[in-house]
Amino acid sequence: MILVLNGPNLNRLGLREPGVYGSQTLEDLERLCEEWGAELGVPVTCRQNNYEGQLLEWIQDAEAHGFSGIVLNPGALTHYSYALRDAIAGQPLPVVEVHISNVDAREEFRHRSVTAAVCKGKISGLGLLGYRLALEALTEGTA
Repeated sequence: MILVLNGPNLNRLGLREPGVYGSQTLEDLERLCEEWGAELGVPVTCRQNNYEGQLLEWIQDAEAHGFSGIVLNPGALTHYSYALRDAIAGQPLPVVEVHISNVDAREEFRHRSVTAAVCKGKISGLGLLGYRLALEALTEGTA
């Protein structure tokens, strides 16, 4: 079972900067992740929250709830949340960081991820396909 977590502002997919993030909604993304998980033979649970503390708790509790890996799009928390970084580092499950846009081609402050170093991998700039690739990596044990 894989946990897909989306952080702040990802509930605004389809509305927020469609030129950067595309026109598909969070609901579209979650449906795709569930379909991809079914194709890969693994149940997928999707969650989104705008609050850092809730994301921390979900990460900390993931193993106890039977998850085998986490796909994480931390949103802007990527660039400054040491609490999120420590939550990832402090639990045993593999985490793959995903970003819909190419963060390295955007504003300077987006070029640094404080969370990527404690993740098994990072996928950026491939749109929603990045989530599928993360699911595949976690399912195949390459992450």
